[in-house]
Amino acid sequence: MSVSPTAVKPYYYVPQPSYWPITGSCALLLMAFGAATWFNGYAMGPWLVLAGFAVLLTMMFGWFGTVIRESEDRLYNKKVDLSFRWGMSWFIFSEVMFFAAFFGALFYVRNISVPDLGELGQKLLWPNYTAGWPTNGPYLKEVFTPMQAIGIPLLNTIFSTRSYWFPRAGP
Repeated sequence: MSVSPTAVKPYYYVPQPSYWPITGSCALLLMAFGAATWFNGYAMGPWLVLAGFAVLLTMMFGWFGTVIRESEDRLYNKKVDLSFRWGMSWFIFSEVMFFAAFFGALFYVRNISVPDLGELGQKLLWPNYTAGWPTNGPYLKEVFTPMQAIGIPLLNTIFSTRSYWFPRAGP
């Protein structure tokens, strides 16, 4: 009969199933439903957003408290810590690659495909198209003119910022 040491920790820690993700989902649903009713002028809207925010804060404190308690009880070993770090590194890497693909697609459209549409070989399909950015495409004849940032967009930013920091009093 062999005796196994009782103080040996398992190779990898598997936490117990948690209800905190469902709680967070319910909080976000409450906040979204409350925002929709608030935007449509119902009186219960702000209260639903506030209730959803309270549930979200409860979820965050509870979930973080569970993780901190597991760490303080020394349920994680070096391999688990290394796994957490690798997981976060892969997440950051995936985000960097997502934005690289997004800006790569923008670069491709602006510098490769649009100039290619204006080359001599494409003149049979679109004889009057001149390649330039921004473009309406080869089918539309009018010139695309983007909106200047100093006009309406600046006024929208000023008014929306003002109403956020200084809301109107009364009904």
